[in-house]
Amino acid sequence: MKKGIHPEYKIVKVTCTSCGNEFEAGSTTSDFRVDTCNNCHPFYTGKQRFVAAAGRVERFNKKYNIKTKE
Repeated sequence: MKKGIHPEYKIVKVTCTSCGNEFEAGSTTSDFRVDTCNNCHPFYTGKQRFVAAAGRVERFNKKYNIKTKE
């Protein structure tokens, strides 16, 4: 690497604005905030809600008067 052209890489404190969790990460910027972290994100916590796709399909079939085979 060339000397003097790269920013300084350092360990910084990252703060989650949703849950207040703080952790360390490597970055070239100073301390920063994130909206969602792994402690409060639904995918990682297992509290993810799945949108009922069946309701959309039924609404589409009703809109275009499509009969389903039962």
